[in-house]
Amino acid sequence: MAKRIEAHNVTAYYGAFKAIEDVSLTVQPRSVVALIGPSGCGKSTFLRSVNRMHEVIPGARVEGRLTIDDQDIYQRDVDVTAVRRTIGMVFQRPNPFPTMSIYDNVVAGLRLNGVRKKSTLDDACEKALRRANLWEEVRNRLSRPGAGLSGGQQQRLCIARTIAVQPQVVLMDEPCSALDPISTLAIEDLIVELKNDYTIIIVTHNMQQAARVSDRTAFFSIEKTGDPGRLIEYDVTSKIFTNPAEKRTEDYITGRFG
Repeated sequence: MAKRIEAHNVTAYYGAFKAIEDVSLTVQPRSVVALIGPSGCGKSTFLRSVNRMHEVIPGARVEGRLTIDDQDIYQRDVDVTAVRRTIGMVFQRPNPFPTMSIYDNVVAGLRLNGVRKKSTLDDACEKALRRANLWEEVRNRLSRPGAGLSGGQQQRLCIARTIAVQPQVVLMDEPCSALDPISTLAIEDLIVELKNDYTIIIVTHNMQQAARVSDRTAFFSIEKTGDPGRLIEYDVTSKIFTNPAEKRTEDYITGRFG
């Protein structure tokens, strides 16, 4: 079941450096939110804060309140592994496990969670590959290495691996930046389809992509080098791109800075 995400005054640090400051926004279930803004403004930092991956970096920490269906995921008694299990992550570059077959890539998370029954794994593999629009392309070569697929197919394989464990939230950090235009469109179509079942946050530098796939858009920026990233504007995507409330948003979208 898709989850509702709420950030309240979220501030993230790398040691003494404040990367983002006082970020507050709400992501509704079964929707796509795009995070846009210039490089270094904290988009990926905020994304990694949502599944508690930010704190994996030595010296990094998060302040504020971040809830998933009203549960504060930064409370001391929260099971971090359980949080990450409900939140899938797709990275900038396709990262299939290079020594594993296509099949083993998809079911890796299930096996890690203790699933051993072959019929269960087989069913989950086919279902995830179908959802990722990859089944027809690989159904006859599931035993071949996942790393042997094209870049676009590898990224869809990684998405299949992510959704095979049935998360409620899917985070995507520039998932199309290393792909050709045809593969990019395939991933975008998939994102729109997946929002029927998942809550999705995507970081993208591609304005057209944000406009095509997201329901709401969050614009992050910094005042000057060394300042923390801040959420400048957050609204329905069509409004952000046609009638933004903030001049800084308009300047970024129209290419006047960033």
